[in-house]
Amino acid sequence: MRECVTHEQWCVVGEFASLHLKVIKRTVVCEMENETSRCAADRRSFLNRLSLGLAGLVGAAMSLPPIAYVLSPLVGKPPRKWRDVGTLGQFPIGETKLVQFEDATSTVWAGDTAKTGAWLRRTGEDEFIAFSVNCRHLGCPVRWVNDAKLFMCPCHGGVYYEDGEVAAGPPPEALARYLVRVVDGQVEIETSPIPLTTTDLA
Repeated sequence: MRECVTHEQWCVVGEFASLHLKVIKRTVVCEMENETSRCAADRRSFLNRLSLGLAGLVGAAMSLPPIAYVLSPLVGKPPRKWRDVGTLGQFPIGETKLVQFEDATSTVWAGDTAKTGAWLRRTGEDEFIAFSVNCRHLGCPVRWVNDAKLFMCPCHGGVYYEDGEVAAGPPPEALARYLVRVVDGQVEIETSPIPLTTTDLA
């Protein structure tokens, strides 16, 4: 009878120990699962912050060039450069010729779009007048009609006299001019930013 009681006692102890081990095991598993969940949540939070940070850097990098373009006239003087457009002998007195040169505000990757032009007229031995090729209405390129002695815009019918003053059409003012000089027989034009139009588009 004692043996049976002893056996039953050991059975109870064994079951209790087994139950206790199961509880401990389950607690450990739960703690490991919670730790894994916390690690996964921390990792997702870190990756989200990293993604937002990278997106912010990319956005800032993309927005800097246009901001710099808009603000550059306010913080610095417009670039001006003298461009060689030919020799004195290429321009007979009294003739008006189209010359091309590189814009002072162009960038190294601009390619052909960096080219601009002017109508150059020699009025004396070392005297020249250079008119912008852009109409003051909406910036279309004007052409010189030698027979009529007029500059004419093909877009909206703007017409300018020989001296660049408005003759007819919608242009609000005369053609813009460039400075011209002669250095050692070479004719040079000072390039400078000239607005394509002074018309109020609002």
